[in-house]
Amino acid sequence: MNKSETTAPAHFLRQLVRADLESGKHDRIVTRFPPEPNGYLHIGHAKSICLNFGLAAEFGGDCHLRFDDTNPAKEEQEYIDAIKHDVEWLGFQWQGNVRYASDYFDQLHAWAIELIRAGKAYVCDLTPEQAREYRGNLTEAGKNSPFRDRRVEENLDLFVRMTAGEFQDSAKALRAKIDMAAPNMNLRDPILYRIRHAHHHQTGDKWCVYPSYDFTHGQSDAIEGVTHSICTLEFEDHRPLYEWFLENLPVQAAPRQYEFARLNLNYTVTSKRKLKQLVDEGHVNGWNDPRMSTLSAFRRRGFTPGSIRDFCERIGVTRSDAVVDMGVLEFCIRDDLDANAPRAMCVLRPLKVTITNYPEKQIEQLHLPRHPKADMGTRELPFNREIYIDQDDYMIDPPKGYKRLVPGGEVRLRGSYVIRADEAVTDAEGNITELLCSYDPETLGKNPEGRKVKGVVHWVPAEQSLECEVRLYDRLFRAPNPDKSDEGGTFLENINPESLVVLSGCRAEPSLASAIGEERFQFEREGYFCVDNTDSRPGHLVFNRTVTLRDSWGQ
Repeated sequence: MNKSETTAPAHFLRQLVRADLESGKHDRIVTRFPPEPNGYLHIGHAKSICLNFGLAAEFGGDCHLRFDDTNPAKEEQEYIDAIKHDVEWLGFQWQGNVRYASDYFDQLHAWAIELIRAGKAYVCDLTPEQAREYRGNLTEAGKNSPFRDRRVEENLDLFVRMTAGEFQDSAKALRAKIDMAAPNMNLRDPILYRIRHAHHHQTGDKWCVYPSYDFTHGQSDAIEGVTHSICTLEFEDHRPLYEWFLENLPVQAAPRQYEFARLNLNYTVTSKRKLKQLVDEGHVNGWNDPRMSTLSAFRRRGFTPGSIRDFCERIGVTRSDAVVDMGVLEFCIRDDLDANAPRAMCVLRPLKVTITNYPEKQIEQLHLPRHPKADMGTRELPFNREIYIDQDDYMIDPPKGYKRLVPGGEVRLRGSYVIRADEAVTDAEGNITELLCSYDPETLGKNPEGRKVKGVVHWVPAEQSLECEVRLYDRLFRAPNPDKSDEGGTFLENINPESLVVLSGCRAEPSLASAIGEERFQFEREGYFCVDNTDSRPGHLVFNRTVTLRDSWGQ
C-alpha cells in the first residue's frame, strides 16, 4: 500500500477492500473509471477518479479507464481526448490500454442471443411512448407487452433483422424478460438493444443496434475482471439488474457493485445537460471557461492537480448525500498556492507616480525574494523615477483605518523605498491622472528615522513593466443552489453578472515576461493568478485569477 493506515481516513470502501483482501476473497483488486464520452469531466468526476484510481494504487491493484460508449449520437472524439487528458493531469495512469465498451460489442451481441434462446429476452414493437405507458410507475405495476410471449425462433429472426439494418430507429427493441410487476422499476423488462443508425467513433458503421448502458456495464466489468465496481448512489436501484445479468449470462467473473454519495458542490451545476446548455447558448466561452465546473476549466483557472486531490480526500467518502461548500475547494487551492506559488507584482488599475527627487536617468536593480519562506531564489526589479501603483492605493478622503497613500502621507513600496505623496495631477473632469511624490533615499531595507510608516503598497516600474490583460473570475452563480435560490428562476437566471471582469492595460513586473501557460503566481495584495493556457501568447500576456487571497464571498 502507498498510504499508511494512519494517514488515510478509513472510509467504508477502504475498509471493505481491505477486508476482501485479508479474507482471501480477492488476491488483487481491479477497479475502473467508466465515463461516457458525451461531455467534459467535471469536479464530481474528480471524486470518482481519485477514489477508483486511489484505491487501486493504495492496495497494489489496477484501475482501468473504460469509455462506456453505447450512445454514438452524443459521443465525440473531442470528449474522449479531453477525458484522457484530465485523468493524466490529475496524476493518474490507467492499467494497459484505454478500453471501450465497444470493444465488447461482439460478445454482448452473442450474449443477447443467448438470452433470447433461453427465453429470457424478446423483441418488442412498442413505441418508446407506449413502452413508458406499459411500464407503470412507483405505485402501479407495469403491464406485459403484447409482444412478450413471442416464440424464441421469431425473436431470433427479428433480432437478426434488427442487426442487419432492416428496421428504422426505435421501430423495435430487444428487452429482457424479467418481471413487469417488480417493485424496482429497473427490473420491468429493461431494454437490452435499441436500433440506432448512427456512425460510431470506434466501430464505424458496423452496427446499427447498440446495447443499453445497463446491459453493457456489468458485463464489461466481468470481461475485464473488475472486482469492485464503484459508482454513485443513483445507481443503487440498478444493482439488482446488474446482478441479474451476471447471474443469467456465462460470464467468467463476478464483480460486485458498491455505491457512494456523489459530490454536490454549491454555487455550481454538474449536470452534463446544463453544462452543455451553458456552452451551446453562449453563457460561457466553451467547456474550459474558467467559471465552469469542468476539470479543464479548473485547470485553466489555475487550480493544481494536488489541490483537487486534496479536496477529494478532505470531503471523504460516505453513503449520505450532502452539499460541500465551495469554500472548502477554495481553501485547498489557497493552501497549495500559498506554499508553492512564487510571488510577483501586477498593478491592475495603474496610476502613474513620478518620484520628483529621484535622479532622472538612474535605474536601480532591486532583488526581491520569489517566496517569503520557500527557497525559490530572487527576482530582479528595476526601480527608477516613474512607477505605477494601483489607483485604490491613493485616496484624498480615505475611510478610517486606511493605511495607504494620502495627501502628504507616506507609504513603503514593497521591497523598495518609502515615498510621500506631495501633489495629485488631475484632468479636466477632476480625475487623478498622476501623483507627484518624493522618496527617502535612506529607507531602502530599513525604517525611516524618527517616524513610523505603516502602509505597504505594490508597484511596478513604468517603462520596464509589461502590459497585460487580467481576468477576474468569480463564482458563476450567485445562489448556493442555482436551481433553487431565494430570487427564484432557473439556473440560467441565477448566473452571477460579476463572474468575469476583464481588465486591460494592467502592468506586470518584467520578471513575468517568460511566464508560460498555467504557470501560477501570487500577485502580492491581489490574489493568486495563472497564465491563461488558451489566449495568452508572447506579446499578449493574459492572467486568470484563480482565487482571492482570502475568502471574501458574501461580504
